Amino acid sequence: MSEAKDPEEFYKKLKSQLLDTATWPSVYLYKFIVPTEPKKIIGIEEIFDNMGAVITTKQSKKGSYTSVSVNVKMHDPDAVIAKYKEVGQKIEGVISL
Repeated sequence: MSEAKDPEEFYKKLKSQLLDTATWPSVYLYKFIVPTEPKKIIGIEEIFDNMGAVITTKQSKKGSYTSVSVNVKMHDPDAVIAKYKEVGQKIEGVISL
């Protein structure tokens, strides 16, 4: 997910797509890439703590980056977007896909 130009416009479009393509509540798959640092991976895990999320991680070939996938039931598109924003604010260097 790229927020380079206008984050609010991006999130508005994402919300529209989520409303059109899913019935809510729905299980949503988040994908993040972070530099391989335990505190960053743990930070993402803590953001989704106590939500029943299934979290998997996979290191890149060279071990520099880690992919974090989070499968979690979300109530609506606004909740999905709120989590993207929270991760972006709390985890430095994260790339959201």
